[in-house]
Amino acid sequence: MRVLEGSERDELLATLGWWVEAGVDTLVDASPRDWRTPPPRATIREIPASLPEPELVLRTGTASPPATVTATTIGELRHAVEIFEGCPLRTGNVSTVFADGNPEADLMLIGEAPGAQEDRMGLPFVGPAGQLLDRMLAAIGRNRTTAYITNVTFWRPPGNRTPTPAEVETTMPFVRRHIALVRPKTIVALGACAARALTGDVTGIMRLRGQWRTISVEGTDFPILPTLHPAFLLRQPEAKRLAWADLLAVKAKLDAD
Repeated sequence: MRVLEGSERDELLATLGWWVEAGVDTLVDASPRDWRTPPPRATIREIPASLPEPELVLRTGTASPPATVTATTIGELRHAVEIFEGCPLRTGNVSTVFADGNPEADLMLIGEAPGAQEDRMGLPFVGPAGQLLDRMLAAIGRNRTTAYITNVTFWRPPGNRTPTPAEVETTMPFVRRHIALVRPKTIVALGACAARALTGDVTGIMRLRGQWRTISVEGTDFPILPTLHPAFLLRQPEAKRLAWADLLAVKAKLDAD
């Protein structure tokens, strides 16, 4: 029997710890598999060149004229977000936190907003909540090469507070265009803010989570599953059982497609 050492052993213990805390009691596959082995890279799905170029008009609620943004690629969209000045959250932040992961993946996760560490590094979900999210993804055989991660707002709110509805409204046209360009098979809304922004349902996250919805973006329907935000799970570890049930539902959905 091979003895595990160093980082390999730590990674395995972290994954097992997540499963225990989540109350794992169900076999996912009929035969054993090494969950620490990165899964195959997602099949690259090119976006048709004929995809229309919708004009996004974002009204800032001030006397300044609306900003007009068009984007036909992820790179163009990133640039449009980086130069956008219609959201007050831009003031005082170090970075525009756009996305991380594989934009060709079939799984898209959308959170709330970047925090302090995300602002410093310019990447979403890199702090403690992001480390937990990585373990959650690993538990269903995914990682940042087979998932795509972003938020409904791209700048850190002061004091890491929840973005206001008005702040989210200014960035949602970018988010919806983001979804249209990625074209994921499945979307996961992480937390109440993201679930509310994407589905329009103001029901509490404990009632929304685990319930599949469909959202229409530029004429295409996308299945979306609201679940608990990793930051909430850090504060309420007993809720990991609920998140594990949601993860299994996401895995089943992706495997079935």
